[in-house]
This record gives sequence, structure tokens and C-alpha cells, in this order.
Amino acid sequence: MRAFAMAVASWIALAEPALAATPNAAITATLNAYIDSLGRGDAKAAAAVLAGDVSIVDEVPPYAWRGPGAFEAMGAALAAYDKKAGITDAGVTLSPPTRIEAAGDRAYVVAPAVFRFKQGGVDMRELGRMTFTLSDGAGGWKITGWTWTGPKATPVKP
Repeated sequence: MRAFAMAVASWIALAEPALAATPNAAITATLNAYIDSLGRGDAKAAAAVLAGDVSIVDEVPPYAWRGPGAFEAMGAALAAYDKKAGITDAGVTLSPPTRIEAAGDRAYVVAPAVFRFKQGGVDMRELGRMTFTLSDGAGGWKITGWTWTGPKATPVKP
């Protein structure tokens, strides 16, 4: 038993520096910067944390955008969709990631999210997940892709 305890203690001591060196905090900071920028309506700041060749998949037609200009095209599609559907006061809240996988300069992240908005004056809520891919380079971690997954929104019960 004593040998086992020593082995575990040695493993923890050796693993601690490796765990401390993980990029999770920087990755999460990038995701939070993106969501926070969108919430403030600061498209320029949001775009600054996206890779130039970003890929976006969302529930708004045409559902997928890729490459330079994808973020702007998705924003235009979303604005048109919201206007037609009577959606206002939209915002996303991202919870801490439930999964972060990082290997070298690439990462994969899954985080619970809540999309809140008003539709025809009714408070709505959509629980979902956002899945992100990122790459790390000279400018730090950048989002190379994201997708929204979840059921349809439901009215918020008082």
C-alpha cells in the first residue's frame, strides 16, 4: 500500500506541471471574448478572435457559412431571419466547457449555451450546446469553426 501511495504521489508531482501548462484558460478566454463581443454588438471584436477561414453551422438558413466573409454573411442572414420572425433582444450565454480537447496548436471544445430572445414580445429560451474548433498561432487562439446544436426554443415560463 505504501508503495502504491508513493507511486501515486510521484505521478501527481510529475503530472502537475503538465496539467498547469494546458491551454484551457487561453482557449476559454477566446470563446468568452467572442460571446461577450457578440453580446455587446461589437462585430469587429468578435471577428478578431475568428480565423480567416472560419466555418459556421447554425439553425438559420442557409445553415452553413465558410471562408473569408463567413462571419459577416452569417450575421446578415441572422439579421434578415430575425426581422422576418419578429425576433428581438437576442443573446447567448455560454457556460463553462464540459469538454476541452487540445493537441498541439488545435483544440475542440463543447460548452452548454442558452440562447435568449423575444419573439413577438414573448420571452423565449433555447438550451443548446456550442461546439468550437480552434487553432493557436502568432495571434493566439482563434476560432476556426463553431456550431449550435439544440432543440427549438420554448417560451420562458414566468
